[in-house]
Amino acid sequence: MGKRRALQGNDVVSRAAIAAGCNFYAGYPISPSSEITHIMSQELPKLGRIFIQMEDEIASIGACIGASLAGKKAMTATSGPGFSLMQENLGYAAMAEVPLVIVEAMRGGPSTGLPTKPSQADLMQIRWGTHGDHPIIALYPAFPEELYCETIRAFNLSEKFWTPVVLVLDECIAKAYEDIEIPKWGMQEIRTGRWRKIKHLNIYDRGIGEKPPRVDFFQGYPIHIDGLEHDAHGWPTSDPRITHKMQTLRMRKIDDARDEIIEFHEYFMEDADIMVFSFGISARAGLEAVHMAREQGVKAGLFQALTVWPFPQKDLQERFRRIKKVLTVELNMGQMRYEVERAAFDDVDARSLARANGVPFSPEEVLEKLGEF
Repeated sequence: MGKRRALQGNDVVSRAAIAAGCNFYAGYPISPSSEITHIMSQELPKLGRIFIQMEDEIASIGACIGASLAGKKAMTATSGPGFSLMQENLGYAAMAEVPLVIVEAMRGGPSTGLPTKPSQADLMQIRWGTHGDHPIIALYPAFPEELYCETIRAFNLSEKFWTPVVLVLDECIAKAYEDIEIPKWGMQEIRTGRWRKIKHLNIYDRGIGEKPPRVDFFQGYPIHIDGLEHDAHGWPTSDPRITHKMQTLRMRKIDDARDEIIEFHEYFMEDADIMVFSFGISARAGLEAVHMAREQGVKAGLFQALTVWPFPQKDLQERFRRIKKVLTVELNMGQMRYEVERAAFDDVDARSLARANGVPFSPEEVLEKLGEF
């Protein structure tokens, strides 16, 4: 067991990243993620690791891509406007299959929006912000211990699937000081990259469904990394057959592992007649509302998504075979409700509680909405 203490969410993420082996951080401060950059600037040099403040968010993710290709475990942190700036390089990392972790602490938008108020309105940007077809993994913790574990899981998934992973926070989760027990060193599995010896420059040569190993520049081979579509050797190509294979490789490495990647928590779902679907700070209001509903004799339950992308569609559909009422609670104008509705069968009454004014939901508001079924 570790020692209990009161820590800010951004502090917990920083500690977990260091424990996960993060040895390169490039960032540009932006509320509500700034404390992560500040803490990493203090702590990484003490450990002989690298911190660099870049001139903007574009340069920050670019530096992380370069560091990752050179064998580092890289991370950056930002908020909505900065994440928008990162989109082109995020697509590059997806195309080149570069492992890195991006912390996205959401604030109100669009534009500069509400810098110090919570929001959950970047969820579609996280999934669809770049152009083209590519998978993304996004993890969204809601409670203090989840912050620590999901940060480490973000690094592990990034290394395992050779892909960028987004750790999603909202302003409340990032800024709040809460009681947490930090696990002792070694209590959680830390994944390290499986390095592969290069033969014939075949850095992308693998079968569909095979997990890619890490490759670095320092083995004496002239490795080619490109944002253009490429063949097994990394060289640009527009051959339709090769392009189809490479697109399929990138998509299937995530799609085929959905059961391994997707995690969620369920509360009072065993006999629930009404499901609350939520994540982050809204899931916390949802859980308290479920407690209150139970006290009133209403059989409500909470499905809290920890993995928001890939979306847990199959898992929800399994619940919808029995539960015919669902309320999606989210601090935006209604983004994930459409994913829930796509998963729902025709006989499911799917409703939404949504707003984007920078004020989190209270349990009473969720309970009142549940009473409308």
